[in-house]
Amino acid sequence: MHKTNKIRLHKVISVCSLLALIFLGNSTVQAQSLDIPSKKWGISFGNSKNFTGLRFNIQDDGVQKINGINFTLWKPKKDNPDSVINGLSLGLMPGGGHLQGIQLGIVGVGAEASMKGINIGLLGAGAGENMYGVNIGGLGVGAGEKLAGINIGGLGCGSTEVTGISFGGLGVGGKYLKGIHLSLGSIMTDKSGGVMTGLAVSSFNNIRGEQVGLSIGIVNYAWNVKGLQIGLVNIVRNNPRGLKVLPLFNTSF
Repeated sequence: MHKTNKIRLHKVISVCSLLALIFLGNSTVQAQSLDIPSKKWGISFGNSKNFTGLRFNIQDDGVQKINGINFTLWKPKKDNPDSVINGLSLGLMPGGGHLQGIQLGIVGVGAEASMKGINIGLLGAGAGENMYGVNIGGLGVGAGEKLAGINIGGLGCGSTEVTGISFGGLGVGGKYLKGIHLSLGSIMTDKSGGVMTGLAVSSFNNIRGEQVGLSIGIVNYAWNVKGLQIGLVNIVRNNPRGLKVLPLFNTSF
């Protein structure tokens, strides 16, 4: 019995020593990895660059492709838009070039290029280009080019194109809005020829372009309407004089 306890103690010490080496090591140690049983698959501790399995690292640097469960404490050290992370990404702020699967960040989650799947950041979630799937950010959700799926931002959601079902506490914005868009504040399109297609429900629907569908709000504004505005004040900028501003409802005449 005493011998068994000693063996267990040695195992605990070995595991603790390994974790201390990984999480407290200097930059030279972080640039390397301990991979069990293979350099390509299994369990990895450190900055493995091509790996499949269970992986632990403080901060990725020069990663190429990771498949499996990836626990990374912080965002990548350098810009690496070509890196690919597939599977489950966990950490304070996990990131990479292309993230696919489930991404969960205590602070946030971000991709330099694209993110696909379930993307959740306590403060925010964002991608430099496209983000698809279930996208949730405590403060906000955004993408540089396209945001598609179910998009929920505590304060707001935004992208050049927003598609799907979107909710932003203060606002939802983009040049092209397609789908169902909800906000306590404002739904807004860019003034450079924006288009809202679908349903917009907010206090102020500010469609600085063409509305195709239905808008419901206290104040509704659009340049052209192929559909209907319903609210207290309804403004269609390009309507004939006398029909530009109407109570209760408006459309293009």
